[in-house]
Amino acid sequence: MTAPREVDQGGLEAVSTVDRVPSLTGVRAVAALLVVATHAAYTTGKYTHGYAGLLFSRMEMGVPIFFVLSGYLLFGPWVKAVAAGAPWPSVRRYAWHRVRRIMPAYVITVLVAYLIYHFREAGPNPGHGWYGLFRNLTLTQIYTDAYMFSYLHQGLTQMWSLAVEVAFYVALPIMAYLLLVVVCRRRWRPVPLLAGLVGLTLISPAWMVYVHTATHLPDGARLWLPGYLAWFTGGMILTVLAAMGVRCYWFIAAPLAVVCYFIASTPVAGEPTTSPSGLAQAVVKTLFYMAIATLVVAPPALGDQGWYERFLASRPMVWLGEISYEIFLVHLVLMEIAMVEVLHWRVYTGSMPVLFVVTLALSIPAAWLLHRLTRVRS
Repeated sequence: MTAPREVDQGGLEAVSTVDRVPSLTGVRAVAALLVVATHAAYTTGKYTHGYAGLLFSRMEMGVPIFFVLSGYLLFGPWVKAVAAGAPWPSVRRYAWHRVRRIMPAYVITVLVAYLIYHFREAGPNPGHGWYGLFRNLTLTQIYTDAYMFSYLHQGLTQMWSLAVEVAFYVALPIMAYLLLVVVCRRRWRPVPLLAGLVGLTLISPAWMVYVHTATHLPDGARLWLPGYLAWFTGGMILTVLAAMGVRCYWFIAAPLAVVCYFIASTPVAGEPTTSPSGLAQAVVKTLFYMAIATLVVAPPALGDQGWYERFLASRPMVWLGEISYEIFLVHLVLMEIAMVEVLHWRVYTGSMPVLFVVTLALSIPAAWLLHRLTRVRS
């Protein structure tokens, strides 16, 4: 049996021609726009504006949406192989495609950022050194104590999430083996498989308890994969449900996602920061983000054909989704340049919508060019 060849993709998850769903590419566009929006809100000082600030900060929801998509799309080949009694996917091929998809554009972005900030002063930049360059290039910058004061680099602060994504890539074949071979005995047994995925999901709140109570862990441990595994397992659960023929409709998922978003935008999910300082808030935020991101992805992943799916599958959304990964990579460098050189604003001042639009105006052409240079071809 010959697997379909991979084609030019946007986002992080290259999928085969046969399996590709345009609306899921559109979801990547939504995720990228949310990430740019939340950073525009932070840069213009909107996080401190009460409940509105929390609403803006929770637009970081783009990151868990990316993670849910990764869990759904990348776990799919293993689930389909077991469900169809087909050969097990090649781990070597999987690993090569992961490296080929993310590293060329990422390496170029990191090198350009280091070059720009070698000549440009933009405040504290602790990661700007040869060892910081090495740690950022290898996506190992989060595996340290005092990450914020050691390897954080201007224009690359969002890359902690890419380091988590890569850790998931490494762990996925192991998790697939445990779930599908050890638990399911290489047979299609969706109930034990879902139970195993629920067990993996519980690792995230357990990790939150651990990092908030242990004294021997580096502070970077709050950014490690176990704390965000629930977001990936949300997508993995969708993969199993899709193979079972389950359907999810936008008129159910969308209102639930909105309600969860407004709840998560209260202090119950902590202050407007990546990792809330309180244990209860960290657990609530992790689980609500999993629910919201999974609800956003569920309708197109589970076969809905309503207006929501048609909007996500529209040409503009698919086109933006194609370059969503590259937008994610370049937008912070260009946002800082937009603030200082184009808008002439000081940090934590100015209009969030204006900065959002100007940043996109700079980022989209740069992302398109980077995508053209590094895209995966047939």
